[in-house]
Amino acid sequence: MAAPRRDTRGIVDAPELFARVRFRRREPAEPLRPYLEHYWLIDWDLPEPYVTQVVPHPSVNIVFQRYEGQEPFAEISGIGQTLFTQKLEGRGRVCGIQFRPGGFRPFAPAHPATHWTGRRVRHPEAFPEAFFDNAPDPAAILAPDDEDARVAALDAFLTGLDPRPDPQADLAMALVDRIRTDRTIRRVTDFARAEGVSVRVLQRLFSAYVGVGPKWVILRYRIHEALERAETDRAIDWAALAADLGYADQAHLVRDFTATVGVPPTAYAQAASPGGPTSRA
Repeated sequence: MAAPRRDTRGIVDAPELFARVRFRRREPAEPLRPYLEHYWLIDWDLPEPYVTQVVPHPSVNIVFQRYEGQEPFAEISGIGQTLFTQKLEGRGRVCGIQFRPGGFRPFAPAHPATHWTGRRVRHPEAFPEAFFDNAPDPAAILAPDDEDARVAALDAFLTGLDPRPDPQADLAMALVDRIRTDRTIRRVTDFARAEGVSVRVLQRLFSAYVGVGPKWVILRYRIHEALERAETDRAIDWAALAADLGYADQAHLVRDFTATVGVPPTAYAQAASPGGPTSRA
């Protein structure tokens, strides 16, 4: 498996976030790597509140969280279909587990992935089955100042869940990874034909193992790329980028970007440029 991603795709105004918090991605233990993207660790000590926003990936997360003035807690966070917004203030810490799209089901086979989509449900209410019988106290995950100790605790927790091999999960993960890396995949019908399955079979697989449909995944990865380009390219040809990402025209890209991020891409790019205005602090 590859090392944790180094891109900033999905993070709105990533430079501003990194300037305010300590953000790291860490690799899980080798037996867990087929199922996980990475662990993500955030620590902050802020003199004033800050609002962070993320365009979610098609991934389920388990997140251990500690905010000033609150008891530590853990939750399953299903795929978010809207812009995720979180206010950070004072001191705090988060230890997150990001599963590969399709990789969560082997750990929680009792429910299809759609059961979690759009939901953030806390332990213990989220886990009436045996899923969290051996879960550590969230405080035990979050307490160590030694980052390696936190990673080791996450490894121990997930390894103890003993995920069962599931060929359908393997297939779902492979198909989503193909969508993410192959920019020629633009239409579900063409993708299904290339994979030798019907559109309906593909949709059922994504519903059971990913949590959203293949069309949603294709569109979300397009927006991630457009968002990253808006932050790094100061002279974007939006019409050319729309065509490159498989949109019928620039208007379709603008519509999807605005609906997902909340502002048109040109306004976002202007705000992200050095010296540009920002309303995210």
